[in-house]
Amino acid sequence: MSLDVSPALLTQAQQGRVDEADFLDTVRTSLPYAYQVVSGLSTELAAGDAEFTTDNTTPSDEQRAQLLRALASNAIRGSLESHFGVKLAFVNCHRVGAFRPGAEDGAAYREFTSLHNQIRNQSPDLRSC
Repeated sequence: MSLDVSPALLTQAQQGRVDEADFLDTVRTSLPYAYQVVSGLSTELAAGDAEFTTDNTTPSDEQRAQLLRALASNAIRGSLESHFGVKLAFVNCHRVGAFRPGAEDGAAYREFTSLHNQIRNQSPDLRSC
């Protein structure tokens, strides 16, 4: 299970209206490492002029699982992007990039998400991720 959903949030979902702040709080508490990575990247990006920032820390297995759950879910990823004002990219189950919104058309984003960058970021240590 990727999120620890409260009964109140489940009721919201069953009624067809989910408060995004409640959802993000659930993400923050259920996937704290992933939330922390995105938060840190967005802060770093906002503080400078770079096109993007990246976290290439090799996480523990549990941390890696959190990143995978957060970034593989369109709903979770989209909510994080909206909340933090970034466009996220993900390479090799642990390298997260935060780009400025609209960067998808730029060379840096295309390079980060390219096939050859995926291959360059492979590691025998991470083969099972």
